[in-house]
Amino acid sequence: MAKKDEGSRVRDALRVGAELPDPGSTPVGPGKKAKALAKFEGAGELLSGLQEALYAEGVGGGRRSVLLVLQGMDTSGKGGTVSHVLGLVNPMGVHYAAFKKPTAAERRHHYLWRIRKQLPTPGQIGVFDRSHYEDILVPRVTGLLTAAERRRRYGEINAFEQELTDTGTTVVKVFLHISPEEQLRRLKARLETPEKRWKYNPGDLEARSHWPAYQEAYADIFKKTSTAHAPWYVVPADHKWYRNWAVAELLSETLTELKPEFPEPDYDVAEELAKLKGVGVPS
Repeated sequence: MAKKDEGSRVRDALRVGAELPDPGSTPVGPGKKAKALAKFEGAGELLSGLQEALYAEGVGGGRRSVLLVLQGMDTSGKGGTVSHVLGLVNPMGVHYAAFKKPTAAERRHHYLWRIRKQLPTPGQIGVFDRSHYEDILVPRVTGLLTAAERRRRYGEINAFEQELTDTGTTVVKVFLHISPEEQLRRLKARLETPEKRWKYNPGDLEARSHWPAYQEAYADIFKKTSTAHAPWYVVPADHKWYRNWAVAELLSETLTELKPEFPEPDYDVAEELAKLKGVGVPS
């Protein structure tokens, strides 16, 4: 994929297309770590201000929110993205949810039941570490979902995301695109680093053995669920510094377009300032 000019909108450059970018590439924006880290700091200042305005708007009665959906193979950096990118903003305005294998109680409900329970409230940035797409990916790869059932779920998910959009939630779906070579390096690093061993799951090797099937499943998901109201973005994730910058930019561009506004006070500012003039220090 040819590198886009740095002036290009990141959302335009990373929107999923017929061909996925190389996982180790930097298709738009900074191509070097030092430059990316500098730009990431600037993006953080912008994102923090926009998120505060969105949160204040929600407190003031606004109905808008943002939902960031993070998908990717094991070790692609979903947790790292949350830590670095959402660590730039006020945690009061963030709602994080990680979706693992459904519990017995959750399986008694429709698969979207547990998803709906974790949606962001007005003013929040919601973050899904994995999501409703796991209910297509895993059963498809393991042979538990027929083609007809898969088509039905695509339709249900598209309708669900349209519903979110219609009620004020902007959906930002991000696929963290990692190479099998980089995944192997990260799995090995987890085992070789004592403080990282808690992240290692022997089951990750089972999923890795189905790598081509998962890539095929993701390609089908992009084709069937990248819509005008909820498009997919593909972020090359072999370089953590690029991954963090790109996701921060995707959120910043989204919030900039939303133009969240601080609510007007329901009191007379001049009157309240005048009152403060007569307020002394408590004795």
